[in-house]
Amino acid sequence: MNKYVLKNGLRVMIESIPTCRSVSFGIWVKTGSRYEDLDNNGISHFIEHMLFKGTKRHSAKDIADRFDGIGGNVNAFTSKEYTCYYAKVLDLHLPIAVDILSDMFFESQMADAELAKEKNVILEEISMYEDTPDDTVHDLASRAAYLDHPLAYSILGTAERLNAMGPDHLRQYMSERYRIDDTVISVAGNIGEEVLELLEQHFGRFDVKGSDKALEAPKFHSRALFHRKKTEQNHLCLTFPGSSIQAPNLYAMILLNNTIGGGMSSRLFQEIREKRGLAYSVYSYHTSYADSGLFTVYAGTAPKQTKDVYDITMELLNDIASSGLNEAELSRGKEQLKGNLILSLESTSSRMNRLGKNELMLGRHYTLDEMLERIDQVQLSDLNEIMETMMAQPCAVALVGANEKVLSGIGREFIVSNSVEEVAGE
Repeated sequence: MNKYVLKNGLRVMIESIPTCRSVSFGIWVKTGSRYEDLDNNGISHFIEHMLFKGTKRHSAKDIADRFDGIGGNVNAFTSKEYTCYYAKVLDLHLPIAVDILSDMFFESQMADAELAKEKNVILEEISMYEDTPDDTVHDLASRAAYLDHPLAYSILGTAERLNAMGPDHLRQYMSERYRIDDTVISVAGNIGEEVLELLEQHFGRFDVKGSDKALEAPKFHSRALFHRKKTEQNHLCLTFPGSSIQAPNLYAMILLNNTIGGGMSSRLFQEIREKRGLAYSVYSYHTSYADSGLFTVYAGTAPKQTKDVYDITMELLNDIASSGLNEAELSRGKEQLKGNLILSLESTSSRMNRLGKNELMLGRHYTLDEMLERIDQVQLSDLNEIMETMMAQPCAVALVGANEKVLSGIGREFIVSNSVEEVAGE
């Protein structure tokens, strides 16, 4: 991989893979729901949609037709801390992809008619999301842990705030957040340094500068949130403090997550699903942000079994905290993590994503050998230390279901520090 800087200061990450015939190209911008406030929550995601709705040279249909016509893929996504616009095409079609994506990036019209239509599309997306309780409970879990911090905001926003946004709001936000210092171009595939001339041609005019927005690290709170919804199952999340993307113990955190609930061989899956049959879906996951992280256990189970699932989960976590894991679990977790890592790098899309995210969020890059070495260096004592920190205070709890009464009986260590708050649907 190689890092370059265009004449205007725009960072470019390139990884040449001459053995393949595809190229993945991405534009990464450090903006997402974390950079919003209560009045404009959802605007980053709205802008992501609107950049596909037409420019002076390309209508929305033209954009779709051009990529379909070359057998390529174009898409985008918004997270809490960054937004990415990307395409994957055959190497000979890279100039087309760069031309269209740069045109979208700089010349999107934000036309009133298109904005009204896309606003309705996102409202339908919000409705679809709210109709899926095993999705909404994860947003609720973030709110339970982070209260009113921007990291707890929904990426989609709300219908009320979305309806209040017009083209000027979107353009103003882009002028503040779509800055050259907070943007990275990443390219991976069958390319060489000649791609720099192409990027200078299309991105050399980018000159939006300004001061960055200072971020405040969130504090973890042990709160309980309940969202009443008529469902056959209760959807339960237990959330604990995790590790940031820059934390020295990040790989230890990932290994711990894999052992607790990261796969079919994990302790949670084996105990709750395989041994007791209390849930179809049960797992854990870890989310890293720039300055914080969350470890979350999720289970979907019948209301009458919810307390049992909670008790078993807490018993399992307390057992790990007191007795630790064993060397066999650590060794298996390392091999699983290394295998997943190596296999993911066989895709140009994965390599482009890794380049863009690492440069944008970390400003540094590890080679494959360095990452494998960091994984091998993790010791059982590192995992035990994380467990001690995680279990040092009560967890945050989120429940989506028909009745909150189950929360009143799920453990003294929780009830002592929490009162249950019902959250209305939005």
